[in-house]
Order: sequence, then structure tokens, then C-alpha cells
Amino acid sequence: MNRRRFRLFSAVLAVVAGGVVFLVATELFPYHTTNHDEAVYLQQAAMLLDGRLAVFPPVPESFRPWFFVRDGGRLYPKYAPVPAAMFAVGKLLGGARLALVLIAAGNVALTAAIAAEAFDRRTGLLAGAFLLASPLFLIDSSVFLPYAPTTFWNLLFAFAYFRSARHEEDAGASIHETNGYALLAGLAIGVAFFARPYTAVLFAAPFVAHALYSLWSGPSSARLSRLSLTALGGLVGVGAALAYNAATTGSPWVFPYAAFAPQDGLGFGHREILGYAREYTPALALRANAGVVSLLFTEWVVGGPVGTLLAMVGVGRFLRRVSPGKSAEFTDAQAKAVLAGLFVSVVAGNVFFWGNLNVLGSLADPTDGLVATLGPYYHFDLLAPTAAFAASGALLGFDRVRALADDRFGDGDVGDSDRLGGTDRARRVAAGVAVVGVLLLAGATAGVLAPTVSENAAITDEYEQAYQPFEERHLSDAVVFLPTPYGDWLNHPFQYLRNDPDFDGETVYALSNGPTDLDVVAAYPNRTYYRYVYRGEWVPYGGETVDPALQRVRVVRGESVSLNATLAVPQYAQGVSARVSTDRGATYYAVDGTPANLSLDLRVANGTARLAGRGVRPVGENDTVSVGREDEVVVQVFVSEGATGFSYRLELPVRSENGSVAALSPEREVCLVARNCNGAAAYVPGSVPERVGMETALRTNEPSGVGERGNSSARRRP
Repeated sequence: MNRRRFRLFSAVLAVVAGGVVFLVATELFPYHTTNHDEAVYLQQAAMLLDGRLAVFPPVPESFRPWFFVRDGGRLYPKYAPVPAAMFAVGKLLGGARLALVLIAAGNVALTAAIAAEAFDRRTGLLAGAFLLASPLFLIDSSVFLPYAPTTFWNLLFAFAYFRSARHEEDAGASIHETNGYALLAGLAIGVAFFARPYTAVLFAAPFVAHALYSLWSGPSSARLSRLSLTALGGLVGVGAALAYNAATTGSPWVFPYAAFAPQDGLGFGHREILGYAREYTPALALRANAGVVSLLFTEWVVGGPVGTLLAMVGVGRFLRRVSPGKSAEFTDAQAKAVLAGLFVSVVAGNVFFWGNLNVLGSLADPTDGLVATLGPYYHFDLLAPTAAFAASGALLGFDRVRALADDRFGDGDVGDSDRLGGTDRARRVAAGVAVVGVLLLAGATAGVLAPTVSENAAITDEYEQAYQPFEERHLSDAVVFLPTPYGDWLNHPFQYLRNDPDFDGETVYALSNGPTDLDVVAAYPNRTYYRYVYRGEWVPYGGETVDPALQRVRVVRGESVSLNATLAVPQYAQGVSARVSTDRGATYYAVDGTPANLSLDLRVANGTARLAGRGVRPVGENDTVSVGREDEVVVQVFVSEGATGFSYRLELPVRSENGSVAALSPEREVCLVARNCNGAAAYVPGSVPERVGMETALRTNEPSGVGERGNSSARRRP
């Protein structure tokens, strides 16, 4: 195959790869994945476009994005900016997903080129197709994670390294072209190091070994110059990474991820991040990595076990033909050896990284953890060498069949490797075998890919329902308070709802954080306020659906504030009681009888809170509870239904200063199951049983006070 045809077919493959990835990214992952790191990179991309390495939110406690390091009032991401910068390029071109398209196309084209350097152009094209058909490539190239972007720079390094070595042996090549490829190789691996240092080191290890071997086997000034340029380019990337460290953490030797979680590093022993800790022993590391590698080669490469078998054939073919000995020239065998070395360096090197344990979730269940939906992404760099050797193995089998067909039906002369050869009948036999092989690989790939696509599609369906309130209405000049099911983080889990770097977009998202919400209101005094709530547990990866709602939030201020609540009580209720609590204590109340609609009045004034209402009386001597300067007054009303029951819960954020009380609309819940209360039991009309219902109104007790009413009414019992 001539160079022109190879480049044309490679370009077609790259375009197809970009189109497929765009389709997967937009149709399968419109709201992103269960890996919330995507939001970190997209937030970082927006920051870079705004010329920022850090952000300064008006209320740091309410605006800390997931995986951002807090340094006083400054917040910066724990990740290096290279992948985010690549996504930012996509935004400049019209949409961040365009970056995914370009990265996927580049990885396919580079894989084809690298395989062509190590084998031949025919193998290169098939390797590019095999990469495109690999489930891990299709899934992880379609999401905003750093693995495909870093692999792009690693593959660019490999291609440029091979080309520079080839040109050194080519008498017709100019020294400038050789040195140009050498410098490009160094710069590419330097960028990869800046993006993910350990990933780049593992990928570069076989190339470094080859460089040392080449200097030992045939030292020359030209070779030393070429390798020095590559090393120099790599050092530029290392220097950029250290400079970025100094700008963010204050020390060139402290990476942002280490500043975020010092125990989240390489090696064995105690490992910890955000309160999650494990003793990462060598035995546990070997067990976890054996599971990850097994999943990679049985489910996530092209054809699953079929593709792995072909790759083994390709590696075996290389090992049988390689001859030991010292060679000063760069040969195909050396290129193949470097690619094969990646299986050793990447697999062995990942044993020292406890992330491969965490990606599995439960070691006993391969369908648990992020690996079930996103695959063993820490081994993404192995896709290219696997595709190359699988292509070699597949073509070896095809050539054997073609030779047998020629012997049986033709004149026995195989001829040019680019033609089917022999008689028409021999051509048909060879073509039939090729079709069967393609169908076998396609079927095997579809078989391993289908469950992953199905699971991700189900998660997307859950996301679509959860974000429905935002799709149904246009929010302008608004602040939305978000729940915190996974802790005090923005974009964890709601990564679809992100702020602009200046926290001044058309819609601002803040954590719902009790009295601190009043600081957010003070920072955005002229906006419309909402609270995003849902009923149900937030576990989309488990097939759970939530019933969401956007509720208006209003603020009132005065010498005192009152929260009036009317709560439905079922006719078969056997008793009603109430509890009012703050950070300083609690008091209890009994209710005489079981009225159809229980009316309560919670008044906050002079540093105390008191509950009143018809038939409501305190239990004990105290009928008030002390309220702090910044506090959350919680009213819980228990409705007994014999052996079972349920409760209403109202959480009222308040702040007292200068003789005045400020309060926000309460969070309202109906707790049918105790464990779902306080976050997962929001009162969403239409998603609660008919026997419950509530109406609330928040107002000041001054004649001119401004009040607020809830948007639902209590239901009377029949």
C-alpha cells in the first residue's frame, strides 16, 4: 500500500472515530457520568478561558466545587490543567465535545501511524480500526476525563520517537527533519507528564530503555544529539508542571493533588482521601490489579477475549521472529519490542497505584464501582499496543488462509501482500474468511459493549428525570440552592449544574447549607432564589429515580419572624407530637386530639423559638428553645398510626443581629422512612401519599412585614 492511500484511509478512519465519539458523547452522556471528575475538568476549562488558575467565590463555604483545594478564600482544582486546556479548545471551536471528537480522531490516526512504523501500513490501518472498535476507547473517549487526552500526547510522543529514529538511519533524510521529530517527541511526552506524571512515566519507560540500548549498541554524535533534543523537550514539560505547582500550591515540589490529599499517592501502606482510607498492601495491590487487567482483556478491548487472543498471536509471532543480538540500526523489531514493553511497564507500574483498587468498588463483584460503567481507564494506554498486535495476529491468520486458498484453488503464488491473490475462487474463499472474522470480532465486541451501554443509558435516564425542573423552565438572574447528598461539594453529584468562574452567571448554584444561605442571599441581593429538592435516594447508578422540584425561596427580616404551617393528619392517626430543636437544645410538645389539619405557628424572637397552635402544649416546664446567632430551627411533627407512622420536618435557617431576625423559606420534608429524612424526603406534591400534605407561610410579625407562602396546600381527610 502506498503512502498516499494509507494517509487517505487513515484520515477516513479518524473522521469516523470522531463522528462515533460525538454521537456517544451527546446521546449516551448528555448529563455526564457517575465519575464526577468530569465537572472538575469542565470547571477548570472555563477558568482557563477566563484566564484564571484559581477562583474566589463570595462565600467559600457555599461555593466549593468537587475536588477543589481550599486555600483561604482561594479555590483551585487538584488536577493539572492540560486536559482542561484541551477541552477549552473545544469550547472555543463551538462546544467542549468538539475537543473529544478531535482527541478521538487523533488517537486513531496516531495508532495507525505507530503500527505502520512498527509493522506495515496494512497492519497500521487495521490497528486504527481495532482501536476505534475497542469498548474502552468508545466509552472513555466520549467523556470529559483525562485518559484519552493524555494518551493522545503519549501516542504523539511514540510516533515522533519512531520517526526520528527512522530518519536517523535514512541517508536521504535531513538533519533538521530528524531533530524536528526528536524535539516533537520530547515536547509531547513533556505535555503528557504535565497532564498525568505517573501515566507519562510508565508509557515512556520502554522508550527510555530503547534509548539507552541504542546509545550502548551504536553511540554517535547524531544519535546523542537526537536523544538529547527529546530529553530537552521532556524537561520543558516537567518544568511547566513544576511552575504550575509553584503558582498553585506555593511549592514546585507539591502537586495540587498532594495538597488536596497528601496520603492519596503512589506506593504501599496507608492511603487516604476525604476520610476514605485503606491499607494498600502488596497482596491487595496484586489482587486488585489482576482483576483490573482481567477485565481489560476480557471485556474492554476489541472483541473482548477474541481480540486478546489475536494480540497474543501477534506478540507470539514477534517473539518467534526476533533474534537476540546487538543492532545499531533502528529496526521494526525494536519498534515492536518497545510497543510490547508497554504491556510490562503499564501493568506493573499500576500495581503501585491504589486507584486501581478504588475503581473496582468491591473486589468480589466486577460489576461494582466505576469500572462497570467506564472500564479500567487507568490502563487506557494499553489499547494502542493491543490494537497493533491484534491487527498483526489477525492479518497473520488471514494471510495463512489466503495462502492455503491459493495452494488449493490457484497457482500457489501468494504474490503482493495487498491483493487477495490466486483465482477468483481463491479470492472468494479469502474474502469469506475475512467477512467471518469481521463478524466474529463485531459480535464479540457488541457482546461485551452492550451491557455497559445499557447501564450508562439507564443512568442517563435517571439524570434526565432528576434535571427535569431545569429543562422545563428558564432561570434568569437566579440563585439555586442545591442539596448535599455526598457532602459539602458543588458538582458532586450535580456536575451538570456548574457556575461560571466569576460566580456571576445567569444562574448561580450554591450549596444549601443552613444559615450560611443567608450569606449567599447577602452576596446576591437582587436575585430570585430557588431551592432544588428531590424525593428519593440519589443513587442513579443503582436504578433509583428521584422526584425533583424547584421551589421558590424568599427571605424575611424583622424584630421577629413566624413560620405558619398547616399539616394534614390522616383520620386513622392515633396521636400527634412535635419537637423543636436548634444547635443549643430541644423542647417537646404534645397535641390534643388528631385534627384533620394541624395548624402550627413557630415564632423566633429575642434569641428563642416557641411553637404554638390550637391544642398544642409543651411537655415539661420549658416551652421555648434557645436560638443561636446563626442557627437552624428544626420542627418535627410525629404522626402515629399505631405500630407505624411518619413525620413532617421543617428546617428554618435564621440569623439574628442588631435586634433583627432574618429567615429563609424552610426546607420541607415528609419522612415516611426515617433513614431518608434530612435530604431525601422533600415534600414534592404529587409524589407523596394522599394522606399527607402541607402548606407553609413565612412572615415577620411587624405590621409592614413581608410574608412568604408555600406553593402547596394541606389535604383534608375525607
